[in-house]
Amino acid sequence: MSQLQEVFQRLEEAKKEQKEIKKMYKDALENSSQYQEIQSEWKKIREQKKSLEDTIKSDFQSEFAKLDELKDAISDDKMLLSDLALTKIAKGETVRINDEGGEYEPIFSVKFKKI
Repeated sequence: MSQLQEVFQRLEEAKKEQKEIKKMYKDALENSSQYQEIQSEWKKIREQKKSLEDTIKSDFQSEFAKLDELKDAISDDKMLLSDLALTKIAKGETVRINDEGGEYEPIFSVKFKKI
């Protein structure tokens, strides 16, 4: 068996064990009456907080519209930055970016998805 497959199986076993421990913990919390009371109080407080946030948010509608535009622009520019860096790397060029905080270089990662 390949080393890659062994590490993958070990990872899957650890995830399974982690899931079981989390389930036991969650079951113990659900059986605690004190925990349930606190959860109920917490839910009421969250609803009050949400109501207050919504009231204040309505006063800042134009700012939130601008915030959404900025969020989209940032997302688009991040994608463009990644595409430009990947193109330069594919050409064999060195990629570095500078700002006041220092110098940056790209980092790549590999992820697996189920097929």
